[in-house]
Amino acid sequence: MSSNAALVTGANGFLGARLVRKLVERGEKVKALVRAGSDLRELVGLPAEQVKIAVGDIRMCDRVFAGLRGCDRMYHVAATYSINEKNHKEMLDDAVLGATSTLEAARRAGIEKVVFTSSVATLGVTKAPTELLDESATFNLEQPNGYAESKLAAERVALCAAEAGAPIVIVNPSMIVGSGDWKPTPTGAQIVNYLKHSPGFRVPCPPGGFSYVDVDDVALGLILAMEKGRTGERYILGGDNLQNRQMLQLLADVTGLAEPGDDLSRGKADLMATMVELIARWMGKPPLLTRKVMDDYFGAYSFVTSEKAKKELGFHARPARQAFISACRWYIESGYISERAARRARLELQPS
Repeated sequence: MSSNAALVTGANGFLGARLVRKLVERGEKVKALVRAGSDLRELVGLPAEQVKIAVGDIRMCDRVFAGLRGCDRMYHVAATYSINEKNHKEMLDDAVLGATSTLEAARRAGIEKVVFTSSVATLGVTKAPTELLDESATFNLEQPNGYAESKLAAERVALCAAEAGAPIVIVNPSMIVGSGDWKPTPTGAQIVNYLKHSPGFRVPCPPGGFSYVDVDDVALGLILAMEKGRTGERYILGGDNLQNRQMLQLLADVTGLAEPGDDLSRGKADLMATMVELIARWMGKPPLLTRKVMDDYFGAYSFVTSEKAKKELGFHARPARQAFISACRWYIESGYISERAARRARLELQPS
């Protein structure tokens, strides 16, 4: 184990904070790079002799370079995860500038290895649940949503740097769920919304589906990529592939709350997405669904295989059921829903 530290960008975020904790559990030293004024709730209680906070913006190369002092490894985790199309250009610009500045800082600092966090959103989609996307998949969304486009653009920056000889390994997690999603992410917001309004509202089911993976398994996957990943390679870190109806049924099974609603036609899906966006805009909140996301993923499948990561890294993902139980329990215990709504959930989700 290196005596130097590992820099983690976005260290206060959902995945970043879990990664910091995993590294600390292994006895490693960490520099946690966060923006000024960031919420550090998920880093509270970590040993000061192992974790140092570095304040900086990933879009500013000099600040990242300063944060890398005393480090020989870097995990680039920082990203904006949003489905709000009002942020489309900002997300894209920030992703490209963040990737460019961060990797240039790593080059200047002589960092031995970088693990760059991308997403399975860069792999595109298929039209059949039997087709699994792997690292050879070609992105095929013609006019992608802002999040997918920003992740794709940032990944291309990392791939170009790797082709030029930079020691970069890229990981592509699927939809991340689990405890510690304090913001929460768009995926987590859907779960919170279900817990709040179930059983009075049964969520309609559009065709399609996604892969879901526990946050702690992804955090460990990043560490495995640092230890065993081949530079210039991409590794998918996915979990269970679930059709939208299966995911909602899983939520119903682990909470004892509402079963999935009716199948959703494309016309009704567009109408629902429009209404959700308008209500969110009126309330001044991020939308839980957008017409753009519906355009990209209605009837589409982001089902993946992690065979490469399993064989080369030793990556393993727990069942999605465990990940969703962990997420639901954390939202309940952390006060994201009312006590009345919390009491409706089955006892296995209550504090032990």
